Amino acid sequence: MTTGQVDGALATAPAAAAARRRITVRGVVQGVGFRPFVHTLATELGLTGHVTNTGDGVVAEVEGAPAALARFTERLGAEAPPLAVVEAVDGTDLAVVGGTGFRILPSRADGPSRTLVSPDAATCDACLAELTDPADRRHRHPFLTCTHCGPRYTIVTAVPYDRAHTTMARFPMCARCAREYADPTDRRFHAQPIACHDCGPRLRLLTADPDDRTRPPRPAPGPDPVADARRLLADGAIVAVKGLGGYHLVCDAADDTAVSTLRRRKSRGDKPFALMARQLDDIAHLVRLRDEERALLTGPARPIVLLRRAPHPAPPPGAPALSAAVAPGSPDLGVMLPYTPLHHLLLGLPGDPPGPRLLVMTSGNLAGEPIVTDDDEAVERLGRLADAWLTHDRPIHLPCDDSVVRLSDGEPLFVRRSRGYAPLPVPLPVAVRPALAAGGDLKNVLCLAEGRRAWLSAHIGDMDDLATQLAFEKAASHLETVTGVRPQLLAADRHPGYRSGRWAERHTAGRALVRVQHHHAHIAAAMAEHGLGDRRPVIGVAFDGTGYGDDHAVWGGEILLADYDGYRRFGQLAYVPLPGGDATVRRPYRMALTHLRAAGLDWTADLPPVAACPPEERPLLARQLERNLNCVPTSSMGRLFDAVSSLAGICHHAGYEAQAAVALEAAALGAGDDHGPGYSFALHDAPADRGGADTVADPAPVFAAIVEDLRAGTAPALIAARFHTAVADLVRRCCVLARQRSGLTTVALTGGVFANTLLAEATARLLRDDGFTVLRHRRVPPNDGGLALGQVVVAARTVPVFGGVGVP
Repeated sequence: MTTGQVDGALATAPAAAAARRRITVRGVVQGVGFRPFVHTLATELGLTGHVTNTGDGVVAEVEGAPAALARFTERLGAEAPPLAVVEAVDGTDLAVVGGTGFRILPSRADGPSRTLVSPDAATCDACLAELTDPADRRHRHPFLTCTHCGPRYTIVTAVPYDRAHTTMARFPMCARCAREYADPTDRRFHAQPIACHDCGPRLRLLTADPDDRTRPPRPAPGPDPVADARRLLADGAIVAVKGLGGYHLVCDAADDTAVSTLRRRKSRGDKPFALMARQLDDIAHLVRLRDEERALLTGPARPIVLLRRAPHPAPPPGAPALSAAVAPGSPDLGVMLPYTPLHHLLLGLPGDPPGPRLLVMTSGNLAGEPIVTDDDEAVERLGRLADAWLTHDRPIHLPCDDSVVRLSDGEPLFVRRSRGYAPLPVPLPVAVRPALAAGGDLKNVLCLAEGRRAWLSAHIGDMDDLATQLAFEKAASHLETVTGVRPQLLAADRHPGYRSGRWAERHTAGRALVRVQHHHAHIAAAMAEHGLGDRRPVIGVAFDGTGYGDDHAVWGGEILLADYDGYRRFGQLAYVPLPGGDATVRRPYRMALTHLRAAGLDWTADLPPVAACPPEERPLLARQLERNLNCVPTSSMGRLFDAVSSLAGICHHAGYEAQAAVALEAAALGAGDDHGPGYSFALHDAPADRGGADTVADPAPVFAAIVEDLRAGTAPALIAARFHTAVADLVRRCCVLARQRSGLTTVALTGGVFANTLLAEATARLLRDDGFTVLRHRRVPPNDGGLALGQVVVAARTVPVFGGVGVP
């Protein structure tokens, strides 16, 4: 049998009677080497025909013996390339036309796109071997890639996925790259980002003027920008490094001065930095590393993985040190491994001069702004943060922050779903009309959906900044381009002040806008990702910091009986005033004092939040609470965690979101397993005429018990552990009541509070022991990063079923 070629060289036709089929393969099948795979498979089986990319996927017409056609169809999904995700293989019989050879045809942009673009993928082993091989022509090439790895989503400008529709279009291929690109037997056959030293892209290093940082940075004179950048890092500099989805700010993670300087320049407070390690051995002494976490760290997505710190790290001889300023007070270290050739070069190849082995790798932005992607903007916006810029001339079309994942109950739990995962779709259990959901204002992620697929954008950020709002618009437009979804309706949060909602109002263009209650959306997201269809209500436990309630209060400690059509508020945390809004969020001692007052407990000087509150502020706060001035009621579980963190003396000031709650979890983890009796919330039925939940959980007994423990000298760690136990038991008790009254046995745990794995795992364990089926987030974050998925399913089902649990 002769080998078929792209130019139509002969492939021996089978002697048996021939048949012909058109086969359409849908899923992530462009930019992953699928057409070369089809070519090779067809040639091996003696089939003739052709294959092309279209807006609908990869379409092949194949002709040959029926048995060979059957084997071809079976193997398309079973043996697909590593980055491919085959969702469907559909075939149609055609008339036999004869012919010889098997060809790869140019891509066709016929009709709306229905194919899926691959996420960016980490450097594969084959490319890494070339990077480190002095005999290979791509030795030390910082943009080395092939069909199995490299940039995809962040460089795509249109579909079908071809070089002309990427930011590599400006780099003509050299003769050798062009030969590899056209050779079906080569690993780089139709690899759109193919490049080498001859055809680019190219690096350059710019350095700031240390005497006058207002001057433009100047090019570094050295011949090797990476070696010079590594030397700067070793000398304590902060370098802005252009990655796949944007710039990172990078420094030596062992250098106390460099880390503290970066923290100060970025106004980072105590928020933890992420680390990049050259290899797993370099962090083995710092963390507890399980096999599932090792698989996440080394897989093609290469997210930041939150790893529990080792209790008493003792570095072996030669192991890299870690500055205490990297993640002060955090129970975890966020770690990732190199995912581009440039990262590998920056950390050093074998034989390179020594440099830092652990790097702080944090998003290149100012607080609240999206990650910087444009080179001129990087110089301007990061000018007072960085000492140097390691940049290159390949544009980033779409910003994409690093994903953040942690392991919980042996399964991945997203804190941020972005690079390496976006824009992979989430399958839906119900069909939806074409729709766009705008998400929330914190951790914004938008969602496009049609039929039984939902595409979530990469992480966009907090919508209180104009740059983030512009990034939101670009992300929406780009997602429409690569998915082909043209929204017929919009969905947004009910909060009247949310910027995401206002954007949706401005962009309705005659389309319907559906407002979805915040916690209902959280619960619907959990239901959707677990495949629950219509008429499958759940007990939804939605615990977070804030959400606009039906009564205009700040909800956040909610137990809803919910399906996609509606909800009934079964349980809630008792309302307390939220004095001063954001001022109290930043100063947890104010929330502690509010809860003490609500519990009827005096503000005595021996209590930590009383001591933390400035003397001149105390009477003002008391008067504000007494007169109910600027005090919206809140049932927020997130604010309750803040209050207990301060009452226990753990955290009185929050420099970043959820800092007090994170510190409370960290303290509880240090308490050990035997932490004595827990605390207990009081449960009581709400008055029927109040219009609230059926059941109210009152934390007053918890605060009284904590005060008693404090005066008995109980350690903060034990108080923190007992509080976690109390919250887990509260959920169990409320769900038992809900089951008795509704008959429901499935519980969805959602909201940002359940990113706390100590709480989430304890709660799920108690519920399972009591006979409940427990749904926890695995595909999207439990925080507001998953909100848009729930919004779109609630708002956009094609056949809504009215009369669900939400209709009293």
